[in-house]
Amino acid sequence: MKIGFAITSSYCTVEKIMEQILALVELGYDVIPIASPGVISCDTRFGKGKDFKKVLETITKHEVCSTIIDAERFGPKEKLDLLVIAPATGNFIAKLAHGITDTPVTMATKATLRNGSPIVIGVSTNDGLGLNGENIMKLLNTKNIYFIPFGQDNYINKPNSLISHFDMLIPTIEEALSNKQIQPVLKEYKKK
Repeated sequence: MKIGFAITSSYCTVEKIMEQILALVELGYDVIPIASPGVISCDTRFGKGKDFKKVLETITKHEVCSTIIDAERFGPKEKLDLLVIAPATGNFIAKLAHGITDTPVTMATKATLRNGSPIVIGVSTNDGLGLNGENIMKLLNTKNIYFIPFGQDNYINKPNSLISHFDMLIPTIEEALSNKQIQPVLKEYKKK
C-alpha cells in the first residue's frame, strides 16, 4: 500500500513524526515523503532542515516531494492509497478548509481528495481552540478527511493549543481505510 506522508512546519513535533514514519515502513507500507519547503530548508532549535530531509529519505528510500509541480503527480498519475499530513499546522488546516493550494502539501492533499482516497490529519497548532477552531470543525465534517485523536497539550500556558496523539497514527489509518473516524477524537493529552 502506498501512503503519502506530508509534513508541515511544526518543528517541535518532528521527532515524534519520524518515529511514526519508521513504524509505517517497518510494517511494510511504501511511504512517499512530502514536505512544505520550510521543513527541509530551515534550521531551527529542533534541528536542521537538510538533516531532517536526509533522515526522511533514508527511512523511506524516496526523495522528498517538495514542490507544487512534483506534488501534482499524486492526482491521476500516481494515486496514493492514503495521505497523512502530520504535523498539520493551523496554517495548513486553514488553507485546506478554504481550498487554497499553494504548497506541495496542499497540492498533494487536493490531488488525493480528488481521487477519493482518505486523508489523515495530525493536528499540531497553537491556535486550534482559537481562530482555527472553525477550520478544524469544518474538516471534521468533510468526506474522506479523518483526524488522529488530539487534545490540549498545555492548557495553562497555551490554552488554545492542540496536538495529536501521534502514537495513534496507525490505528487511525486502519479506521480511515474503512471510511471511519477513530473515536474518541478528543482525548486528554498527558505529557510523558
